[in-house]
Amino acid sequence: MTRLPVKKTYKLYLGGAFPRSESGRTYEVEGANVALASRKDVRDAVRAARAAFPGWAGMTAYNRGQVLYRVAEMMEGRKAEFAELTGDAAEVDEAVDRWVWYAGWADKLAQVLGASNPVAGPYFNFTVPEPTGVVGIVAAEEPPLLGLVSRLAPAVVGGCAAVVIASEHRPLAAVTLAEVLATSDVPGGVVNVLTGRKRELAPVLAGHMDVNAIDLAGATDDVAELERLAADSVKRVVHNGDGQSLWHAASFLELKTVWHPIGV
Repeated sequence: MTRLPVKKTYKLYLGGAFPRSESGRTYEVEGANVALASRKDVRDAVRAARAAFPGWAGMTAYNRGQVLYRVAEMMEGRKAEFAELTGDAAEVDEAVDRWVWYAGWADKLAQVLGASNPVAGPYFNFTVPEPTGVVGIVAAEEPPLLGLVSRLAPAVVGGCAAVVIASEHRPLAAVTLAEVLATSDVPGGVVNVLTGRKRELAPVLAGHMDVNAIDLAGATDDVAELERLAADSVKRVVHNGDGQSLWHAASFLELKTVWHPIGV
């Protein structure tokens, strides 16, 4: 008797779980049936990110760095699988290295981006970076893995929680990355991955009143309209480029100034 293989089901990643879309819809892409997220899935993802944000932001920066390094370790162990999905082993290596690079910056952001400011009067004046909150990310279409990691890692390293709209035409690497995140000590809800039509999902994410910043570098349709929707709630709009940079992480941080009297 010929055995039928068990075909993998590619679902969403919301709040640390892998649900189907609430609509029950799927779409065929890369030879697989993938969940087709709905407007409600976007709202559920934002709700999960908001719930997870205080705990993630409240971790020590050193601990966040350890968690991100664990993501790199787990990806390293699944490099062959990622290489098959992306068709580019070099892209996978670069994505793993990008997690390591940002993990190393986790406990250094405050020293480099913060400051002790000279002021007139008997006060200490400090500038301290703090995470801006829930971040929406419209991932690049290409490369499907590195394009996502390049925007996700700088968002979460400083303590933000993220809602990601994966590559529409090549989403399998993003869902597989979600499996890595689920087993890498990243608390559930810190990263939420949606698959589906960007033209349906991106406006909902951009207009959501509980999203604090949005990276539109991977948006493909009507970026000006997405910026207008983001402006309704005074979101920070980010267009981070390729590569890795301290300033990509700084895009998702707020600078808080603290005054303290000098004791005598």
